[in-house]
This record gives sequence, C-alpha cells and structure tokens, in this order.
Amino acid sequence: MPTTHIWKFFRAGGFNQVVIGSGADLANLDQLDQKLWVALACPTTGVEFDKTTLALIDTDKDGRVRAPELIAAAKWAASLIKNPDDLLKGSVTLKPSAINDASPEGKLIASFARQVLGKGDNDEVNFDEAAAAAATFAAKPFNGDGIVPADSASDDATKAVIADIINCLGAASDVSGKPGVSQAKVDQFFAEAAAYSEWWKKAEADSTVLPLGVNTEAAAAAVKAVKTKVEDYFARGRLAAFDPRSVNALNRDEKEYAVLGAKDLTSNHADIAGLPLAQVGATTPLPLTQGINPAWAGAIAALQTNAILPLLGAKTVLTEADWNALTGKLAAFDSWNASKTGGAIEKIGLARAREILASKAKETLTALIAKDAAEAGNSTAVIGLHRLIHYHRDLAKLARNFVNFADFYGRKDKAIFQAGTLYLDQRSCDLCLTVDDAGKHAAMAGMAGTYLAYCDCARKGSGEKLSIVAGFTGGDSDNLIVGRNGIFYDRKGRDWDATITKIVDNPISIRQAFWSPYKKLVRMIEERAAKQAAAADANSNAQLTAVANAPIAPAGTAAPAAPAKPAFDPSVIALISLALGSLAAAGASILVFLGKFETWQVPLVVAGIMLVISAPSMAIAWLKLRKRNLGPILDANGWAVNAKAKMNVPFGGALTGVAALPPGATFGAEDKYAEKPSAWPKLLAFAFALWFVWAFLNDSQGRLYGWTDGQYGTPPLSVREQIAKDKQDKLDKAKADKAAVAAGPTAASATVATTTNAPLVK
Repeated sequence: MPTTHIWKFFRAGGFNQVVIGSGADLANLDQLDQKLWVALACPTTGVEFDKTTLALIDTDKDGRVRAPELIAAAKWAASLIKNPDDLLKGSVTLKPSAINDASPEGKLIASFARQVLGKGDNDEVNFDEAAAAAATFAAKPFNGDGIVPADSASDDATKAVIADIINCLGAASDVSGKPGVSQAKVDQFFAEAAAYSEWWKKAEADSTVLPLGVNTEAAAAAVKAVKTKVEDYFARGRLAAFDPRSVNALNRDEKEYAVLGAKDLTSNHADIAGLPLAQVGATTPLPLTQGINPAWAGAIAALQTNAILPLLGAKTVLTEADWNALTGKLAAFDSWNASKTGGAIEKIGLARAREILASKAKETLTALIAKDAAEAGNSTAVIGLHRLIHYHRDLAKLARNFVNFADFYGRKDKAIFQAGTLYLDQRSCDLCLTVDDAGKHAAMAGMAGTYLAYCDCARKGSGEKLSIVAGFTGGDSDNLIVGRNGIFYDRKGRDWDATITKIVDNPISIRQAFWSPYKKLVRMIEERAAKQAAAADANSNAQLTAVANAPIAPAGTAAPAAPAKPAFDPSVIALISLALGSLAAAGASILVFLGKFETWQVPLVVAGIMLVISAPSMAIAWLKLRKRNLGPILDANGWAVNAKAKMNVPFGGALTGVAALPPGATFGAEDKYAEKPSAWPKLLAFAFALWFVWAFLNDSQGRLYGWTDGQYGTPPLSVREQIAKDKQDKLDKAKADKAAVAAGPTAASATVATTTNAPLVK
C-alpha cells in the first residue's frame, strides 16, 4: 500500500517511535508500516486501562487487542467525529454537535442523543448516560441484534421450541447476554428436523430395518461391541482346523500366563482382554456361559440378552453359522443407521421433532426475529453512542501505549502496563507490573537484563491479593533479599503489604559492580568466621554436656584419678610463628613490590590493582546495562512488543527513586545513641598524611631536598639504594668467606685474627 500520510517520529529508548499528534495520525494508522509499531498486541487484562473500551476494540473476543483491531477502531471513530483531533483530548463527554451526522451511522447516533436523551447540540453526553441507555435498550425483548431469547415470545409453545433449538444446536448470545436463537439457527434446526424425519420414514417402510423395533439399536450395539473379538475367535478355530499343531500357539504360550501371574490383576485388565475370547479348538463353537475370557464376560452376556435370545432363541454356545445369521439379521439396520441425517435432533426424539414440524413454530420465530431486526437502527444508534464515547476518551491513550510508548518514556503519565509504585529499601520503584505466575513470568523476563523482585501483595481486612514484579534500576542490591517487606501503592492510591518472594539478579549499576568483588570477599570471610565460631560453640556445648551427664561415684568410692595434664605442645608455637611469618612475608612482599615504583606512583598502582580486580564485574555490568530491555518483561505478560525498548542508565535511574534529604533540610540534636568513632581511622589517615608529605618532599631518588647539594652533610641513601647496598654487602661477604675457606686454615686464622684485632667503629 503506497503511503500518502506524512509521519513524524521521535527517538526514545534507543529506537524511533512515531508521533501520534493529530486525528489524521490515528485515522491513517493502516498506512504506518507495522515494523515501526512498538507493540503489535496487548492483553485486555492486567493493564491499567478501561476494560469496557478494550472489550469493544477486541472484536474477536480472544482477550487480546491486536494491531488490525486498533486500526479498525481508530478509522471508525475518526469517521464519526467532525474534528478527529478531538480524539487526542481524552474528553469524558461528547457533544451531539461534534458527531459527524453526514454519515448514515453518525446521523443515527446524533439523532438518538438529541431525541431520546434530550440533548441539545452543545449539551454533553457523559459516560453514565450512554451506558444506562445501552443497558436499557439491550434489556428490551427486541433490541435489533437479530437474536430472540425465549422470554421474547408471548406463548409457552414458542418458548418451548426456542429451548429445543438451543438444546440441539446451542445458543446465540443476545446483547444483554441472554441465550437466544438467530434466523440461521432456526433455519438449520428445521432443516435437520425434516431430514431426521425422512430418515426415519425409510425404516418405517422396510420391516427388515428394525427387526426388534425400538430394541434393534440395543441389539446392534451389543453385536458391535464384540464383533472384532468374536470374529477373531472363529478365525483361530479355522486355523486350528487347518493345522492342529497351531492350537497351542493360538491359545497363547504358558510363559505369558507366568508373566500375568506376577502382576496385580483385575477381570478387565488390558493384558487379560488381549487373550482369546475362549479356548480355541478346531471348529469349536463359542461358549456363552462357561469358559469365557473374564474381561469379555459382561459383553458376551449383553450379546446373549439383547441380540441372540430375541433373534436366534436360547443358546448356550454360538457357532460361526449362528454368528453369520445374527449379523445378517442386523445388516439392514446397520446400513440404515450409517446413513443417518439430522443427528442433532436426536436429543429431543422423533416424536417431538415431528410435532414441531407440524406446527407453525418456524413462521412464528421468523416473525419474531424480523421484529427484532426492525430495531437495528436504534441498536446501531445506542450501541454506537456507547462505543463512540469510550473511543473519544480512551483511543489516543491506548495508541500512546501501543503504537508508541510515549507515556512510558515521556514520564508525564504512567504507562498502562505500570500497576503502581513499590516502596522498599529506601527506594520507590515505578516499573511495577501485575503477574499471574511468577515462575513462568521470570523464565521470559529474566532476559530483560533488569534486576527484578517478585512480590506477593495483600490488603488486610479485604482479603484481596495480587502478585507484582518490580524492576530495581537504582541503588544497590545488598539488602534486597527474599522475605523483605515493603508497601505497594496501586494506581488508585490503595496501599498493599508487599513481600519479596523471588529475585532475578542482574546488575543495577556500574558503581555497585566495582565494589561487588570486595563485598563478596568480606561476605565469604564473615561466613567462614561464623561457621568456625558455630563449630567451636557446638564443641564447647558438647563438652559441657558430657561433664554434666558424667555418672556420680557412690559414697566411699575413691575418685578416679584425674587424667594427666598433657604437656605443652611446642607445635602450637610453631604454628603461630608460621602464621605470623606468612603474614609478615606477605606484607614484606607487598612492600618490596611497591618499593619498585616511585613514591608518587604507589597510589596509582594500588588504584590500578583495584581496577583490575573489579574490571570483569564492571564489564559484565556495562554489557548488561546497555542491553537492558523492557520487551521480555511485557512479553511475559502477554504483550507482543515489536521493538527493543531499552532502559539505559539515565532512564533507569528515573524509574527508581533513591532516598535523599529534601532541599533545605536541617538536623536537630545529635544522635545520643550513636556509636563512638574508632581512633584507628584517624591514626591511619594521619600516618598516610605524613607519608604523603614525606613523599612530596623527596626528590626522584628518594632523598629529602637539601641533602642533594651536600648542604646538610653526606646525603642519606634512598630506600632503593639502601636495599641494593645491603644486597651487595651480603654478596661480598659470601665471596670473602668462600675465598678464605679455599686458602686454608692459616688464611682463615689470619682472617679471624684480623677481624678480632680490628678496632671498634663507633
């Protein structure tokens, strides 16, 4: 279809959205490529929108409003309003002068508003008046919908015929919701009744069709129930007569009975029913009283009562010839029954069908339906007015939440899928949707990349309950756990007690992702310490319990010797020393590592190490936050979202409000119960400040300014220079010792003497 309407677009959520800014935009929605629609379908439940309007648009009554239905509604409404731009105002009233009475339907609607409701051109018709007129008209016996309920008839005979038609063919619903019949139902009923009557005339004209009269059907049913099994029995008998060696195999192997014996059996067990009808022999007749397979005993008894006895006489066995004779007597009935027509009329029986055919019921019903159809003009007017006033108020709002998501991204009004606001953990979450099944919803919504908390909500006293899902797009998730309570305010302002029942964990912010590894480490240490403390506590309690439960020695009995006190285990000191040594070594390694850098570089190195540790979680958070998408959350609720409706970091921050003091807020008295601050942070800060000043006053070689030019004497060595000198001294001493050993004892003694006689250096 060529596009003639000029569209305007805006960009929000990372994609282009069409602007619905005029009535012409609504009227020409069929020209907008549906690939550019934000949604293609939405449910009629679970949304904050007028249910009557959605039901009027949902013409196929499948519980979903689809794009073609919205297009049809927009075209219809725009054609009945003189100025289609009025549809964007969302007015709750409608003036007769605003209705386009140039069209036949518009003329009927405007005339109804003026004449029946007594409205002038500039008077306003409100929702209550339109709804009351529609309800009153729908309750009339004849309301123009072409369907006649039973209470529309004036005599009991006609009412009974309407009830019979509904019983046989089902009901059509009147606009008031009453079951009734349409002209199509009436024509179908009488056509099938006539066919049913003609079908029975064939049986009445041929005596062989019903050899047992009304009992023939029961006989035929009894034969049909066992036909396959009886013919199987006689076929096995003919095979046994052909070759006697097959008898044992035809009666089944004993091993099969051994398998049956290991099961819990009943007479109608499937494995028993699969066995032959009776013991097979060469041309052996079928026994009717003894030796019948238990699973088929009831069916054989019915065969004998309903078919064999009335058609063949009393018999204790049935030969194959008898069986053929029996089926032959019922062959005409089977052929006639297979050609049945008008089967739907069977519910009321042949006599009642012929009684209705002989009456004037069809003419009476046709006249009633015609009388109802005569009110079609009034029906169009009153139902059209009710429909038009709903579209006049709601159609543009639905388009702003269907064709585009202007309400959601505009933040001036909540979108129709937003159920309210959840207050929890010093935050308010605006992205809240009602859900029916949290587990099923989470399976799809988890792909949205959003931190989701599912809550069960209840209102005490009223017994009302609902479930919601809230998207947390600001703050952190440290205190969001299953079981936490909050308050949910719905769109009507009612408050509900909310409890978290399920969480779909996703990053909330990059800041939270930066600290996440360290928080996990602290949490792991705390859990480890708690477990060890609990184990120690349990061990102490067990020892105390053992002492308390120790048996008391009788009087006069010498107390048992106290167990020898174990000697002090020096390995404890070794373990402590090892632990302290490890810590010292680790600290020294860190200091040596940091000593390789210039003093001013150390803070940058520490910051770099922290960044490297946090980089993976920050990268994952960045990737997920940029892909955060509203679509899966709505799709899980029955929507058909057609675009990647992103929720980036700035927009996500707008959806979740974090607690903050209002402007101009002041503090009163200090908290007298506040914990006293520890001195250690101040001492560490002071030490860091001293270190920083020292680093600032050092030159690039680690020497304080003033020593470099010899002003204060010989400059002291820097840290790196001192470490290098100590290392070189050790190497020199090791070489000297090695040389002394190689020179022999005399040289060694001389070296010792030299060392001993050397003067002390002060």
